[in-house]
Amino acid sequence: MTMLDERPAAARRAMIDSQLRVSGVNDPAILAAIDTVARERFVPEAMKANAYIDRALPLHGGHSLAAPLVHGRMLMEAAPLAGENVLVVSASGYLAEVVGALGCNVALLSPADAAARKKGGPYKLILIDGAAEQLPAGIAAMLADDGRIVTGTVERGVTRLAVGRKSAGAIALLPVAEIGMPILAEFAAPTRWSF
Repeated sequence: MTMLDERPAAARRAMIDSQLRVSGVNDPAILAAIDTVARERFVPEAMKANAYIDRALPLHGGHSLAAPLVHGRMLMEAAPLAGENVLVVSASGYLAEVVGALGCNVALLSPADAAARKKGGPYKLILIDGAAEQLPAGIAAMLADDGRIVTGTVERGVTRLAVGRKSAGAIALLPVAEIGMPILAEFAAPTRWSF
């Protein structure tokens, strides 16, 4: 391994130690999974040197790769179990690869496909990699009864990490923490006219 090859691995370890551990993301399995996935593979060439900084990075089509802490907190709240069927809604695929490293059976769906009510599942866990003003109707149909969901919500420009379960065919979300998350334009609430 050359000095250049060691830089991303060292940056990944520094991210884990200085961003995740100090913020309460301490589950050994989650940290080990994050340590195995190279974030720089999921960003444009010009952003590779910034792959491990503590902020969201711009991607194609107006999307972003969320900050490492967002993914760490999502995984801590989700507590994915090896062998579980998990749907990850993401524009980048990074979170899906981390969940796969935890031993889950992962399906990846783009935000546009999720908004268009693509079918699939049922999944025991759905992770939505971004903040939504409104969840698409098809998400509940893809989640198993009593299945878990971890997503971001956005209300009046404030993003929060939220967890929920499906009960009686509907998803109820509970915000757990304010956290800066990329907002998914595909999950915007319909525009309403007002005075």
